[in-house]
Formats: sequence, structure tokens, C-alpha cells
Amino acid sequence: MSRTALRICPLCEATCGLTLTIEGTRVTKARGDRDDVFSKGFICPKGASFGAADGDPDRLRTPLVREDGELREATWDEAFDAVAAGLRPVVEEHGPHAVGVVLGNPNVHTMAGALYPPVLLAGLRTHSLFTASTVDQMPKHVSSGLLYGDAVAIPVPDLDRTDHLLLLGANPLESNGSLCTAPDFPGKLKALKARGGTLTVVDPRRTRTAKLADRHVAIRPGTDALLLAAMAYVLFEERLVDLGKLAPHVQGVDELDHAVRDFTPEAASQSCDVPADVIRELARELAAAPTAAVYGRIGSCTVPHGTLASWLVDVLNILTGNLDRPGGALFPLSATDKAPRPAGPGRGFALGRWHSRVSGHPEAKGELPLSALAEEIDTATGEGSPVRALIAVATNPVLSAPDGDRLDKALGSLDFMVSVDPYLNETSRHAHVVLPPPPPSQAPHFDFAFNTFAVHNQVRYTRAAVPLEPGRMAETEILARLVLAATGMHGTDPAAVDTLVIDQTLGKAVTDPHASVHGRDPGELAAALTGDSGPERRLDMMLRLGPYGDGFGARPDGLTLAKVLAHPHGIDLGPLGPRLPQPLKTRSGKVELLPEPIAGDLPRLREALRERSEGLVLIGRRHLRSNNSWLHNVPALTGGTNRCTLHIHPEDAERLGLTDGAPVRVRGAGGAVTAPVEVTDGIRRGVVSLPHGWGHDRPGTRMSHAALDPGVNVNQLLDGSLLDPLSGNAVLNGVPVELTRTS
Repeated sequence: MSRTALRICPLCEATCGLTLTIEGTRVTKARGDRDDVFSKGFICPKGASFGAADGDPDRLRTPLVREDGELREATWDEAFDAVAAGLRPVVEEHGPHAVGVVLGNPNVHTMAGALYPPVLLAGLRTHSLFTASTVDQMPKHVSSGLLYGDAVAIPVPDLDRTDHLLLLGANPLESNGSLCTAPDFPGKLKALKARGGTLTVVDPRRTRTAKLADRHVAIRPGTDALLLAAMAYVLFEERLVDLGKLAPHVQGVDELDHAVRDFTPEAASQSCDVPADVIRELARELAAAPTAAVYGRIGSCTVPHGTLASWLVDVLNILTGNLDRPGGALFPLSATDKAPRPAGPGRGFALGRWHSRVSGHPEAKGELPLSALAEEIDTATGEGSPVRALIAVATNPVLSAPDGDRLDKALGSLDFMVSVDPYLNETSRHAHVVLPPPPPSQAPHFDFAFNTFAVHNQVRYTRAAVPLEPGRMAETEILARLVLAATGMHGTDPAAVDTLVIDQTLGKAVTDPHASVHGRDPGELAAALTGDSGPERRLDMMLRLGPYGDGFGARPDGLTLAKVLAHPHGIDLGPLGPRLPQPLKTRSGKVELLPEPIAGDLPRLREALRERSEGLVLIGRRHLRSNNSWLHNVPALTGGTNRCTLHIHPEDAERLGLTDGAPVRVRGAGGAVTAPVEVTDGIRRGVVSLPHGWGHDRPGTRMSHAALDPGVNVNQLLDGSLLDPLSGNAVLNGVPVELTRTS
């Protein structure tokens, strides 16, 4: 007999509500939850394939432990004994920085990935942290940290109310949005146009999003910051700057005016290949719109001036008075955020508190560049020990980081590696221990990260739709045990990790004069928490202490876990609203429009005004049925248009003698790959495109469907030397390549 259960989709940032049909313990169907307060029934092909992804027969069911060079199935006790025996000697002999931690994108899609890695890092005290952020959105964190004093204070476009939306390097009709959690992003863009609004898309490709736009600007890749700086110039030159209600909260406007004076539309147009009159029109339209928002994503982050481009996105929102107002760009307020404190100066945001051992890359937000992981392992020179042991959680950097071949070899040289991963993939195949989490249907779900970027305030939580199968271990327990094994407490009850966090959090809260629980007994508060597990008790605590919480009885109508559970389709917390100056944590207590690190990087952008590459440059590509390298083992999500092909403009193909479907050799600084040609006028001349996440052809993996059509690893064309200096983010777009016919 079949039954239904609700589940929040964990397969992309849209966080849509699903209704699952379950037969026994198997998910046989997924459809959109029409009563979900946020997604209202929307579903994409990934969500519709939830059951196939959940039931993939290649998912590991038991731990693997390496013996005599081979991985064998093991018990959970054997696996964690091996983890403790492998990690602790490295820490004790070489120090904590000799243990690297790599966190992949899927961590932000699970409760466990949000709750336990911070505890692991605090216990290890390692500086060797590498995450997917530095091949994705780190420039936005850095620019927000410098502007607002908080690296996670990222304003999002008010899609439901804006009159004018300018998108750069974003293709939400295929990505579903990023750093902007918005179920049915396509529908929101269509609604914008239906109410008479304007959509402008800046992208080298005529993407599905660009086809929907009122204006598509086919910019030369990597020059977004020049275009935005020239728009800022126009706003100042034509006296279109109007901060409105923002004025008391912003400093540095005059200094910014002076700083952008070299970026005239005429100068910028030579490099970004956008006519000067178009640049002026873009600026005038932005200033003239009743409300407007500028939004930039991965295409404007993974470029040489990614932090400057991310900063300038917010600069334009500020100069036109559109930051922190309905219809513009607003700061969300998640149910598990810290409760708002009185506005005032904060500690600010610092870069470069430590540096990588080999190349001296500065940390950003506590992280080192993922591009530097291989050299931190395989290079002996430099102060301190190389990374000798690695903890990899939900990550596949052999495919997602530049120069996977070098990293592949480096991983094979480690003294010890433990991987938390459901698959034996291109990275986890090197592990000495593999700890597989259960499929998502057997795990609870709460979006700690994505609710902080949501375009509408709401709260939703779903418990596991299917009971945990015998022999499996909850991901929360896996990570709790990993924390204990890595920090010298192997054998302790894993519940102690949650108890420790609860005790520390409540102990701090009761001493905070601004907290609703100030002066109360932390033991009494801990005893009041509800939930069926330690993670649920932590969620209950965060909800109660949060901005909408009951304050442990201080606000009877406030949120608690019990209240959220009583509303299975979620609770609507209202539209985003103005919040300044409360979110600001800068030392001045204001938006610091021209912070010193940004001013220090502007000369490099001025140099770019004189640069003009005449050769071919490469950009990445996203597809609606892909999410990095996660989903290529699901047959329903591969094939058709989701193929690893090289997009090239017809004129470039004719010039190089390339024909549709023929193989072509693509060479970059990091190596070469061969891919089939796909001739299309959907890409501008001088630009070619390969999708990200492919290259499933390495031996020793257990991803049978992905191996049937492995594609090629686009990141192998990169040698890892190109980074945005402020954020350490890899430059993945706008990189020079050469093409050679292979037949």
C-alpha cells in the first residue's frame, strides 16, 4: 500500500516543497506540494527525479575501510576506529594544520552539513579549510563583509515587487537561482514582465533566461566589473545618484565618485565589447525605474575581478537608493538567524588573518582557496607541515577544482583520508575510510543556509519520510562521531556533541543583556527543549532564540519546533522588509562604500581597461537537470540536451574548420580535453563553452551510469594559478583556450 509524505527538496537552492509517494520504503513519485507556503507546488526535473536519485543502486550502504590497498566493507565501529587511528597521530605529530578539511556544496543542502562541520573545525583548530565557496560565491561573501561588516549579509533581489531587474552572469531558468532562494524563479521573472517590468540579462550566451529578457547584452566574459564601474560613472556624471533613505547609513560616496572617474563608458566598452551608448542606457534605465535590483551570480564571481564585480552590484543598488527597500535588494531574516540586536558599530570584517603555506594566499572567511589544496598536500617547502590527512565531507574536488589530475595524484599521497560521501566517486576513491550517509528520504531537512537568502521569509521543516534502514547510520550521527574521532574523544556517546553545543549556546545567551533569556538558568532552558533527537533539540533552541522565536516563553506566540511541526507545509513569516542599520557590523556602523581592500584592488581593474584578448575564451555552462557533479548517475537527468559538448559560434566553427558533432581538442594552461562540437548561435563570437561537473572516466569509482557517458572535466583546462586576489576564488570563466581539430 502506498502512502504520501512531505519533503523539502535538497537538490538545488530553490528548496521546493515536495509530496512523495512511497511504497514500502521506496519513493516511487515526487510532485510539487501545492500547499507549501514558499514553493506553492512548483517543481523542476531534479525534484521530479527525487525518487530515482534517492534509490540509486550505486549509493553505498555500508562503510568502506582500506586494507592492503583495497577498500572493503566494514562495520561502523571498525570504520570509526580506523578514523581515530588515522587522524589523531597526524594531529599529535604534525599539529592541527596538517589535517585539511574539504567541504563540498551538498553540505549546505543537509541538516547535518550545517550543524556539525563548525563543531569539527572548532575542535580541530585547523587553518587548512577548503570549501566549494572558492570555486563559486566567495567574492560575494567578501564584498558583503567589506560593505556591511558581515560576510553572510547578502541582499537579494525582491523578485515579487521589483519593476526593473538587471541580471549578470546568472541563468536562473536553468540554475533555479543561487544566493537567491526563490522557488519558481522562471515564474517570478515572467510575472515581472507581465506587470510591465523590465528584465535585462548580461551574459555571453543567449541562455534560456536571456531569451526571456527585454534586453540581452552579450558581454565579453570576465569584464562584468568594467561594465558595472562604467554604469556607476554614468550615475555620477549625469547626477543620477539618489540614495534616498539610505543616505544616513552610507559613507564614502564622494570617495567612490573619485575612484570610478577613469571608468568611462567609452573606455570600458573597448574591453567588455558593449557599446558606450548601451552602457549609458543601462545606467539611466536603472536610475529611472520606480524600483530596481541588480543581481550578479557565478558568471560574475568566477572571473579575475569577481570581488569587485560583486561589490559593484551592491554599489549600483546603493547609488540608486534601491538597497533595503521593497522592490529593490533586501536583507532576508531567517527564523534561525540570531535575534536582531540594537544597531551600532561592530567588529568589521578582516581578510588575510592567516595565509596558505605554499603560495601565501590570504584566507577569506576562514577559508583557503580550493585551488591551492593540491600544492598544500604535495609541496614540502614552506613553513609548517604539508597537509598529511584530509577530511572530505560531501565533496568531489577532483572534478570541481582546477587541475584535477594534480589533485588526484596528491590525494593518493596522503597519510590518511576519510570521506563522508554516498558514492565512491573521483575523490572518495582515494579515501582510507568512506562513511556513507543514508539517502535523503531517510533524513530530516531544514534549510539553515538557504533561508538566509530567501526572497520571502518563511520557515519549514520536514522529518524523514522513510525510516532509517537497518545497518545505516543517520548523517547527523556520522558527523557527530567524526567530530569525536578527530578531536581525541573517540568512543564518547555522539549525543555529547549536541549537548555540548546546546550548553555552550545557552550559557552564552543568558549572559547577553540583549537576549530574551538574559539572566535565566541555562539548565532550565535546556530541559525545556523538545525534539526526537539532538539535532531537533538544537533546531528548537535556534528557533526559540531567533528573531521570530518564543524566547523560551517570553513571547508565547513565537516560534518553537513544536509549532513548526504543527504546520507541515510551512509558516509564512511575511515579505522581506527594510532592516538597515541593524544588519551592519562594520566598525563605523555604516555601509562602507569604498573599503580599503576594494580601493586597493581598483588599480588592477584600471589596467584591465587596456586589455583586449583576441583569442578564444572559455566559459562554463549549467543545465536544469544537473547540479555540479552530483546527478550524472541518475539516468532520468542525463541525455538529451544535458550533454558535455563544446558550444561554439558558427563563424568561429567555420573559421577553424569545425563541424557539428566532430571531436575537438581544447587546450588551456592546465591541460587538454577532447569534446564533441556543438555549433550554436546562442553563444557570442570568440567564446566557447563547456559544462561543469563531467569527467567520470577515472578508474576505481562506482558510478555505473555516469561512466557510460563520462564527458570531460572542464576544470582540467585550468592550472589553478588564476585567482581573484581578494577572495581566493578560482577564475573559471573568460580563460584563454586553443582549439585543434582531431580528425
